[in-house]
Amino acid sequence: MKRYLQQQWQEGGWLAQALRPLALLTSAAVALKHLAYRRGWKQASRLDVPIVVVGNLYVGGTGKTPFILAAVAALRERGWHPGVISRGYGTQAGAAPKVGQGSLDARIFGDEPALIARQSGAPVAVHPLRVLAAQALRRQHPQVDVILSDDGLQHLALARDVEIVIQDSRGIGNGLLLPAGPLREPVKRLGSIDALVTNRTGATTSATADGSGPARRVDMELRARTAWRLVDGLERPLADLALSGRVAAVAGIGHPERFFATLRQAGVHPVVTVPLPDHYDYAKSPFSGLDAQYILITDKDAVKCLELNDPRLWAVSVSAHLSDPFFFDWLDTLLHGRTPA
Repeated sequence: MKRYLQQQWQEGGWLAQALRPLALLTSAAVALKHLAYRRGWKQASRLDVPIVVVGNLYVGGTGKTPFILAAVAALRERGWHPGVISRGYGTQAGAAPKVGQGSLDARIFGDEPALIARQSGAPVAVHPLRVLAAQALRRQHPQVDVILSDDGLQHLALARDVEIVIQDSRGIGNGLLLPAGPLREPVKRLGSIDALVTNRTGATTSATADGSGPARRVDMELRARTAWRLVDGLERPLADLALSGRVAAVAGIGHPERFFATLRQAGVHPVVTVPLPDHYDYAKSPFSGLDAQYILITDKDAVKCLELNDPRLWAVSVSAHLSDPFFFDWLDTLLHGRTPA
Protein backbone atom coordinates (compact mmCIF):
# COMPACT_ATOMS: atom_id res chain seq x y z
CA MET A 1 0.00 0.00 0.00
CA LYS A 2 2.84 2.37 0.86
CA ARG A 3 4.52 1.66 -2.49
CA TYR A 4 1.24 2.25 -4.30
CA LEU A 5 0.69 5.54 -2.47
CA GLN A 6 4.22 6.65 -3.39
CA GLN A 7 3.42 5.87 -7.02
CA GLN A 8 0.23 7.94 -6.79
CA TRP A 9 2.17 10.79 -5.21
CA GLN A 10 4.67 10.69 -8.03
CA GLU A 11 2.52 10.03 -11.09
CA GLY A 12 -1.04 10.76 -9.99
CA GLY A 13 -4.02 8.46 -10.40
CA TRP A 14 -7.44 7.71 -9.04
CA LEU A 15 -6.35 7.65 -5.39
CA ALA A 16 -4.60 11.00 -5.63
CA GLN A 17 -7.71 12.49 -7.23
CA ALA A 18 -9.97 10.97 -4.57
CA LEU A 19 -7.86 12.57 -1.84
CA ARG A 20 -7.93 16.06 -3.39
CA PRO A 21 -10.67 17.34 -1.02
CA LEU A 22 -8.44 16.53 1.95
CA ALA A 23 -5.55 18.30 0.21
CA LEU A 24 -7.74 21.42 0.08
CA LEU A 25 -7.98 21.28 3.85
CA THR A 26 -4.19 21.06 4.07
CA SER A 27 -3.89 24.04 1.73
CA ALA A 28 -6.29 26.09 3.87
CA ALA A 29 -4.42 25.23 7.07
CA VAL A 30 -1.05 26.17 5.53
CA ALA A 31 -2.42 29.44 4.15
CA LEU A 32 -3.98 30.36 7.50
CA LYS A 33 -0.71 29.69 9.34
CA HIS A 34 1.28 31.93 7.00
CA LEU A 35 -1.40 34.62 7.18
CA ALA A 36 -1.28 34.61 10.98
CA TYR A 37 2.43 35.47 10.95
CA ARG A 38 2.15 37.99 8.10
CA ARG A 39 -0.66 39.88 9.83
CA GLY A 40 1.04 39.79 13.21
CA TRP A 41 -1.58 37.63 14.90
CA LYS A 42 1.34 35.39 15.83
CA GLN A 43 4.89 36.55 16.42
CA ALA A 44 8.01 34.67 15.34
CA SER A 45 10.83 34.64 17.89
CA ARG A 46 14.17 35.99 16.69
CA LEU A 47 17.52 35.08 18.20
CA ASP A 48 20.69 37.15 18.41
CA VAL A 49 22.47 34.93 15.85
CA PRO A 50 21.46 34.12 12.27
CA ILE A 51 19.28 31.06 11.67
CA VAL A 52 19.59 28.87 8.56
CA VAL A 53 16.62 26.57 8.01
CA VAL A 54 17.34 23.49 5.89
CA GLY A 55 14.00 21.93 5.01
CA ASN A 56 11.92 20.37 2.28
CA LEU A 57 8.49 20.45 0.71
CA TYR A 58 8.39 16.73 -0.10
CA VAL A 59 7.49 14.74 3.00
CA GLY A 60 10.19 12.37 4.24
CA GLY A 61 13.90 12.26 3.58
CA THR A 62 15.50 14.14 0.70
CA GLY A 63 19.12 14.38 1.86
CA LYS A 64 19.05 17.18 4.43
CA THR A 65 21.45 15.55 6.91
CA PRO A 66 24.43 15.13 4.52
CA PHE A 67 23.92 18.71 3.39
CA ILE A 68 23.90 19.98 6.98
CA LEU A 69 27.11 18.09 7.70
CA ALA A 70 28.72 19.70 4.65
CA ALA A 71 27.38 23.13 5.66
CA VAL A 72 28.71 22.82 9.22
CA ALA A 73 32.18 21.96 7.91
CA ALA A 74 32.13 24.73 5.30
CA LEU A 75 30.96 27.42 7.72
CA ARG A 76 33.55 26.35 10.27
CA GLU A 77 36.26 26.74 7.60
CA ARG A 78 35.00 30.29 7.06
CA GLY A 79 35.34 31.25 10.71
CA TRP A 80 31.86 30.49 12.03
CA HIS A 81 30.98 28.41 15.10
CA PRO A 82 27.85 26.55 13.97
CA GLY A 83 25.34 24.68 16.10
CA VAL A 84 22.39 22.55 14.99
CA ILE A 85 18.82 22.26 16.23
CA SER A 86 16.30 19.55 15.41
CA ARG A 87 12.89 18.30 16.42
CA GLY A 88 14.38 15.04 17.69
CA TYR A 89 11.97 12.80 15.79
CA GLY A 90 10.99 9.61 17.61
CA THR A 91 12.11 10.77 21.05
CA GLN A 92 9.96 11.74 24.00
CA ALA A 93 9.97 15.49 24.36
CA GLY A 94 10.18 16.83 27.88
CA ALA A 95 9.60 20.37 29.02
CA ALA A 96 13.29 21.23 28.60
CA PRO A 97 15.29 20.85 25.39
CA LYS A 98 18.09 18.30 25.27
CA VAL A 99 21.52 19.74 24.46
CA GLY A 100 24.64 17.70 23.74
CA GLN A 101 27.82 17.32 21.74
CA GLY A 102 29.96 14.45 20.50
CA SER A 103 28.73 10.89 21.05
CA LEU A 104 25.01 11.07 21.89
CA ASP A 105 22.37 8.42 22.54
CA ALA A 106 20.09 8.24 19.50
CA ARG A 107 17.25 7.02 21.72
CA ILE A 108 17.37 10.30 23.63
CA PHE A 109 18.32 12.78 20.91
CA GLY A 110 17.03 11.07 17.76
CA ASP A 111 19.01 9.39 15.02
CA GLU A 112 19.72 12.41 12.82
CA PRO A 113 20.84 14.75 15.67
CA ALA A 114 23.03 11.96 17.07
CA LEU A 115 24.59 11.42 13.65
CA ILE A 116 25.19 15.15 13.14
CA ALA A 117 26.77 15.49 16.58
CA ARG A 118 28.98 12.44 16.09
CA GLN A 119 30.27 13.34 12.63
CA SER A 120 30.49 17.13 12.87
CA GLY A 121 31.41 17.71 16.52
CA ALA A 122 28.97 20.62 16.53
CA PRO A 123 26.70 21.11 19.55
CA VAL A 124 23.09 20.12 18.95
CA ALA A 125 19.79 20.79 20.71
CA VAL A 126 16.49 19.01 20.19
CA HIS A 127 12.90 19.96 21.00
CA PRO A 128 9.67 20.10 18.96
CA LEU A 129 9.59 23.85 19.65
CA ARG A 130 12.66 24.95 17.69
CA VAL A 131 12.74 28.29 19.50
CA LEU A 132 13.32 26.56 22.83
CA ALA A 133 15.99 24.35 21.28
CA ALA A 134 17.81 27.35 19.80
CA GLN A 135 17.65 29.33 23.04
CA ALA A 136 18.98 26.38 25.05
CA LEU A 137 21.78 25.87 22.54
CA ARG A 138 22.87 29.49 22.89
CA ARG A 139 22.74 29.34 26.69
CA GLN A 140 24.89 26.23 26.97
CA HIS A 141 27.16 27.02 24.01
CA PRO A 142 27.47 30.82 23.83
CA GLN A 143 30.26 30.51 21.26
CA VAL A 144 27.70 29.37 18.65
CA ASP A 145 27.24 32.26 16.23
CA VAL A 146 25.08 30.61 13.55
CA ILE A 147 22.39 27.95 13.98
CA LEU A 148 21.31 25.45 11.34
CA SER A 149 17.82 24.03 11.77
CA ASP A 150 17.51 20.43 10.58
CA ASP A 151 14.06 20.61 9.01
CA GLY A 152 11.65 23.24 10.33
CA LEU A 153 10.77 25.05 7.09
CA GLN A 154 7.14 24.93 8.20
CA HIS A 155 7.96 25.86 11.83
CA LEU A 156 7.26 29.58 11.45
CA ALA A 157 7.50 30.33 15.16
CA LEU A 158 11.28 30.55 14.74
CA ALA A 159 12.34 33.56 12.67
CA ARG A 160 14.94 32.65 10.09
CA ASP A 161 17.51 34.53 8.05
CA VAL A 162 18.12 31.96 5.30
CA GLU A 163 15.86 29.25 3.91
CA ILE A 164 17.35 26.37 1.93
CA VAL A 165 15.14 23.64 0.48
CA ILE A 166 16.54 20.20 -0.30
CA GLN A 167 14.72 18.13 -2.90
CA ASP A 168 15.68 14.88 -4.59
CA SER A 169 14.97 13.36 -8.01
CA ARG A 170 11.27 13.02 -7.07
CA GLY A 171 11.04 16.81 -7.23
CA ILE A 172 7.50 17.93 -6.42
CA GLY A 173 5.91 14.60 -7.31
CA ASN A 174 2.37 15.11 -8.62
CA GLY A 175 2.42 18.68 -7.30
CA LEU A 176 -0.39 18.12 -4.79
CA LEU A 177 -0.47 18.68 -1.05
CA LEU A 178 -0.84 15.92 1.53
CA PRO A 179 -2.54 13.49 1.46
CA ALA A 180 -3.29 13.65 -2.28
CA GLY A 181 0.37 14.34 -2.95
CA PRO A 182 3.68 14.43 -1.11
CA LEU A 183 3.95 18.17 -0.49
CA ARG A 184 3.77 19.90 2.89
CA GLU A 185 3.30 23.30 1.23
CA PRO A 186 2.28 24.51 -2.25
CA VAL A 187 4.94 24.64 -4.97
CA LYS A 188 4.76 28.44 -4.98
CA ARG A 189 6.57 28.35 -1.63
CA LEU A 190 9.76 27.78 -3.62
CA GLY A 191 9.47 31.37 -4.81
CA SER A 192 10.22 32.75 -1.34
CA ILE A 193 13.23 30.63 -0.32
CA ASP A 194 16.89 31.58 -0.73
CA ALA A 195 18.26 28.44 -2.39
CA LEU A 196 17.11 25.14 -3.85
CA VAL A 197 19.48 22.18 -3.59
CA THR A 198 18.61 19.13 -5.71
CA ASN A 199 19.98 15.82 -4.51
CA ARG A 200 20.49 13.92 -7.75
CA THR A 201 22.09 10.84 -6.18
CA GLY A 202 20.91 7.75 -8.05
CA ALA A 203 18.60 9.84 -10.25
CA THR A 204 17.70 8.65 -13.71
CA THR A 205 15.55 11.70 -14.48
CA SER A 206 15.70 15.36 -13.62
CA ALA A 207 13.83 16.74 -10.65
CA THR A 208 10.46 18.18 -11.58
CA ALA A 209 10.39 21.46 -9.65
CA ASP A 210 9.42 24.18 -12.09
CA GLY A 211 10.88 27.62 -12.69
CA SER A 212 9.11 29.26 -9.76
CA GLY A 213 11.99 28.58 -7.38
CA PRO A 214 14.84 30.84 -6.30
CA ALA A 215 17.62 32.11 -8.51
CA ARG A 216 20.22 30.23 -6.45
CA ARG A 217 20.04 26.60 -7.50
CA VAL A 218 22.63 23.91 -7.06
CA ASP A 219 22.84 20.16 -7.59
CA MET A 220 24.11 17.82 -4.89
CA GLU A 221 25.53 14.31 -5.18
CA LEU A 222 26.15 11.94 -2.28
CA ARG A 223 29.29 9.88 -2.77
CA ALA A 224 30.31 6.78 -0.84
CA ARG A 225 33.87 5.51 -0.84
CA THR A 226 34.47 3.84 2.53
CA ALA A 227 32.65 1.89 5.25
CA TRP A 228 33.43 1.31 8.91
CA ARG A 229 32.69 -1.78 11.00
CA LEU A 230 30.43 -1.08 13.95
CA VAL A 231 32.07 -3.50 16.39
CA ASP A 232 35.53 -1.92 16.24
CA GLY A 233 35.54 1.10 13.90
CA LEU A 234 37.77 -0.58 11.29
CA GLU A 235 37.54 1.33 8.02
CA ARG A 236 37.83 -0.21 4.55
CA PRO A 237 37.15 0.91 0.98
CA LEU A 238 33.74 -0.14 -0.27
CA ALA A 239 35.31 -1.79 -3.29
CA ASP A 240 37.25 -4.16 -1.00
CA LEU A 241 34.07 -5.34 0.69
CA ALA A 242 32.36 -5.91 -2.64
CA LEU A 243 35.20 -8.21 -3.73
CA SER A 244 35.45 -10.08 -0.43
CA GLY A 245 32.05 -11.78 -0.14
CA ARG A 246 28.28 -11.57 -0.34
CA VAL A 247 26.98 -8.08 0.44
CA ALA A 248 23.50 -7.14 1.67
CA ALA A 249 22.22 -3.60 2.18
CA VAL A 250 19.65 -2.36 4.69
CA ALA A 251 18.33 1.19 5.06
CA GLY A 252 15.82 2.73 7.44
CA ILE A 253 15.69 6.19 5.87
CA GLY A 254 13.09 8.26 4.06
CA HIS A 255 14.03 7.00 0.58
CA PRO A 256 15.98 3.71 0.95
CA GLU A 257 16.38 3.24 -2.79
CA ARG A 258 18.62 6.29 -2.88
CA PHE A 259 21.07 4.54 -0.54
CA PHE A 260 21.01 1.41 -2.66
CA ALA A 261 21.61 3.51 -5.78
CA THR A 262 24.55 5.21 -4.05
CA LEU A 263 26.10 1.79 -3.42
CA ARG A 264 25.61 0.73 -7.03
CA GLN A 265 27.22 3.96 -8.22
CA ALA A 266 30.20 3.11 -6.01
CA GLY A 267 30.48 -0.31 -7.66
CA VAL A 268 28.76 -2.32 -4.92
CA HIS A 269 25.85 -4.52 -6.05
CA PRO A 270 24.14 -6.10 -3.00
CA VAL A 271 22.65 -9.57 -3.42
CA VAL A 272 19.69 -8.41 -1.35
CA THR A 273 18.36 -4.99 -0.33
CA VAL A 274 16.04 -4.44 2.63
CA PRO A 275 14.14 -1.12 2.80
CA LEU A 276 12.86 -0.26 6.27
CA PRO A 277 10.59 2.58 7.49
CA ASP A 278 12.24 5.94 8.09
CA HIS A 279 13.63 6.27 11.63
CA TYR A 280 13.34 2.50 12.18
CA ASP A 281 14.30 1.94 15.82
CA TYR A 282 16.11 -1.44 15.48
CA ALA A 283 14.56 -2.65 18.74
CA LYS A 284 14.25 -5.92 16.82
CA SER A 285 17.22 -6.79 14.62
CA PRO A 286 16.34 -7.22 10.93
CA PHE A 287 19.76 -8.72 10.17
CA SER A 288 19.62 -12.24 11.64
CA GLY A 289 18.07 -13.87 8.57
CA LEU A 290 20.37 -12.26 6.00
CA ASP A 291 22.79 -14.58 4.22
CA ALA A 292 25.71 -12.22 3.72
CA GLN A 293 29.28 -11.74 4.92
CA TYR A 294 28.81 -7.97 4.94
CA ILE A 295 25.67 -5.96 5.69
CA LEU A 296 25.91 -2.32 4.65
CA ILE A 297 23.79 0.24 6.48
CA THR A 298 23.63 4.04 6.55
CA ASP A 299 25.39 6.18 9.14
CA LYS A 300 21.94 7.26 10.30
CA ASP A 301 21.04 3.64 11.04
CA ALA A 302 24.44 2.94 12.58
CA VAL A 303 23.90 5.24 15.57
CA LYS A 304 21.03 2.93 16.60
CA CYS A 305 22.85 -0.35 15.92
CA LEU A 306 26.07 0.11 17.88
CA GLU A 307 24.93 -2.26 20.63
CA LEU A 308 23.85 -5.11 18.34
CA ASN A 309 27.40 -6.54 18.32
CA ASP A 310 27.05 -7.99 14.81
CA PRO A 311 30.49 -8.09 13.09
CA ARG A 312 28.79 -8.17 9.69
CA LEU A 313 27.49 -4.62 10.09
CA TRP A 314 29.38 -1.92 8.20
CA ALA A 315 28.18 1.70 8.03
CA VAL A 316 28.65 3.51 4.76
CA SER A 317 29.75 7.12 5.15
CA VAL A 318 28.61 9.48 2.39
CA SER A 319 29.76 13.00 1.64
CA ALA A 320 27.82 15.73 -0.12
CA HIS A 321 29.35 17.31 -3.22
CA LEU A 322 27.77 20.44 -4.72
CA SER A 323 27.86 21.44 -8.38
CA ASP A 324 28.53 25.07 -7.41
CA PRO A 325 31.98 25.37 -5.76
CA PHE A 326 31.08 28.86 -4.52
CA PHE A 327 27.77 27.97 -2.86
CA PHE A 328 29.08 28.14 0.69
CA ASP A 329 30.96 31.37 -0.09
CA TRP A 330 27.58 32.77 -1.12
CA LEU A 331 26.03 31.50 2.12
CA ASP A 332 28.88 33.00 4.15
CA THR A 333 28.36 36.40 2.50
CA LEU A 334 24.60 36.17 3.00
CA LEU A 335 25.00 35.38 6.69
CA HIS A 336 27.40 38.25 7.28
CA GLY A 337 24.84 40.55 5.69
CA ARG A 338 22.05 39.27 7.94
CA THR A 339 23.95 38.90 11.22
CA PRO A 340 22.15 40.90 13.92
CA ALA A 341 24.04 43.99 15.02
